[in-house]
Amino acid sequence: MNDAARAIIRQLGLAPHPEGGFYRETFRARLPIDTPRGTRAVCTAIYFLLPAGTFSALHRVRSDEVWHHYGGDPVQLHVIDRGAHGTVRLGRDLASGERPQYVVEAGTWQAAVPSGDDYALCGCTVAPGFDFADFEMPTRANLCAQYPDLRSVIERLTRG
Repeated sequence: MNDAARAIIRQLGLAPHPEGGFYRETFRARLPIDTPRGTRAVCTAIYFLLPAGTFSALHRVRSDEVWHHYGGDPVQLHVIDRGAHGTVRLGRDLASGERPQYVVEAGTWQAAVPSGDDYALCGCTVAPGFDFADFEMPTRANLCAQYPDLRSVIERLTRG
């Protein structure tokens, strides 16, 4: 990890995230909402930093998640939805097809990989709000059994 990434982690007070990278919750709405999984905040938001050479492992949440790209390197966001793999490039270079924002719908498998030598600083807004009880990060074997045609992608974007 380079000095710039270390400085941002320190300045924003980020901590390691179980899926990879570093995060800090910056907002949790006071307004509650009842869901089939229990009461949640209406909305939450985090900073999320991925240093170069790392990745956010395939995972899913049971709420819609809006990714925002704030700075640094672009991010290749991978999604697996109903057995189909797709990618979106998050970043600021609109002319090359990058987008500063993307919505991952509830229940969609997702992973993120920074595309550069420094870091990617993003934000994620989740509604209904994020709760680790709604977070699922499968084993490589379980996901490969579910999607055998996507084995090469799954092996690159999981840790075991």
